[in-house]
Amino acid sequence: MNDQANHYQQLIAKCWADEDFKRKLMANPAETLKAEGMELPEGMRVQVVENTAQDFTLVIPLQPTGLSDEELVGVAGGFSLLMGCQGGGI
Repeated sequence: MNDQANHYQQLIAKCWADEDFKRKLMANPAETLKAEGMELPEGMRVQVVENTAQDFTLVIPLQPTGLSDEELVGVAGGFSLLMGCQGGGI
């Protein structure tokens, strides 16, 4: 697992364990992420949303440029956001 994915998992675990931290992250994501050691590029906006039992947020990442179709399949197939969904997926 790469450092970014590991850091992301740690942030999610902290949100689940600490309601105040989750509220802070949702209210001011860029500042909170910076305080957690995650540097964001200048001008990048961050939006934090929370899934519920009735709502699931699907994020379509920015498409990488300069990759072949075969490389794109490898990039798109390498990460699952549905692991934590009830019922195992959509």
